[in-house]
Formats: sequence, C-alpha cells, structure tokens
Amino acid sequence: MNTAPHLLPRPIGDLLGKLPAYPGSLLFVAALNLALSRQLAADVTGMLEGRKLRLRVTDANWTFDFAWARDGFVATRNTGDADITISASAGDFVRLARREEDPDTLFFSRRLAMEGDTELGLLVKNTIDAIELPVLDLQSLEPAKLLQRLRDRLVGGSTSAASTGISRLRP
Repeated sequence: MNTAPHLLPRPIGDLLGKLPAYPGSLLFVAALNLALSRQLAADVTGMLEGRKLRLRVTDANWTFDFAWARDGFVATRNTGDADITISASAGDFVRLARREEDPDTLFFSRRLAMEGDTELGLLVKNTIDAIELPVLDLQSLEPAKLLQRLRDRLVGGSTSAASTGISRLRP
C-alpha cells in the first residue's frame, strides 16, 4: 500500500477503478459546467469546440472524458485517444482546486502530466489560471453541513420556494 500523503490507498483506488467510467464523466461535467461554463470566453470555447479532453485521476483509477459542445461541457465515452489528457492523483487535483498547489510546480515535479496537443493543454491551463474561481472548501461538503443547508433552504432560508421549485416543508 502506498502511504504517500497525496495518494489514495491502493485498495480504495482499485475499488474506485471498478466503477463504470461514463456515469462519472456525466457527474464531472455537471460540476464543471456549474463552475466554469459561463466564465469561458468565446475564443476559448471556439478552440475547445469538438476537442476531446480527458482527465485521469491516477490513484483512483478514474478517467473522465468530455468535450465542449455549443453551450457547455458534455460527457463522452472513453473511446480512442483524447486530444489532451491531464493526469494527477486525486489529492493533487484537490490541491489544485483549493489553490494550495500551482500547476507548474506539480508539472515540473512530475505529479501532473499532460499528453497530447500541447497547445490545447496550455490553453486549458492558462484559462483556468485566469478565471477567478472560489477556493474549494471540502469542509462545506460534509454530509451534516449539506443537510443543514438543504434544511435551511426548504424550511426558511433566504431562497424562496418559487425560485427553487420546491414548496417549503415544515418540521
């Protein structure tokens, strides 16, 4: 078992690797669209149009295949080569999302790899670097906190029932 701090334990990675790839890609692009699709400039989306991108989470044995199509990212099936493949461990991707690590540092320490169209890879990297994204706060995703936010929304939070499409529930 690999005990490096930035890697998932091998048995967990092996288990995750048994999950089907396409549903994971669907979930991944849903999150990607929420975070990025409205922030991408037209010239960037034009260069992404029809290009297949692949994100490999090495220690989780996960691969997410996706492309840009008109208004957002879409999941694709893992068939053939991708135009660009970006690979790193789950921990390193989380550190990138939390802005704790710089992609260049990870790249030059061989913890982040890009294969394929280098120009496309640089476009992706530079675009993400230029976008003002909130720092990923993993503690906000704890089940108790998620359930509390949902309860607040449904029972009397600041979001109206009309805007959520859900009628308010009373305990």
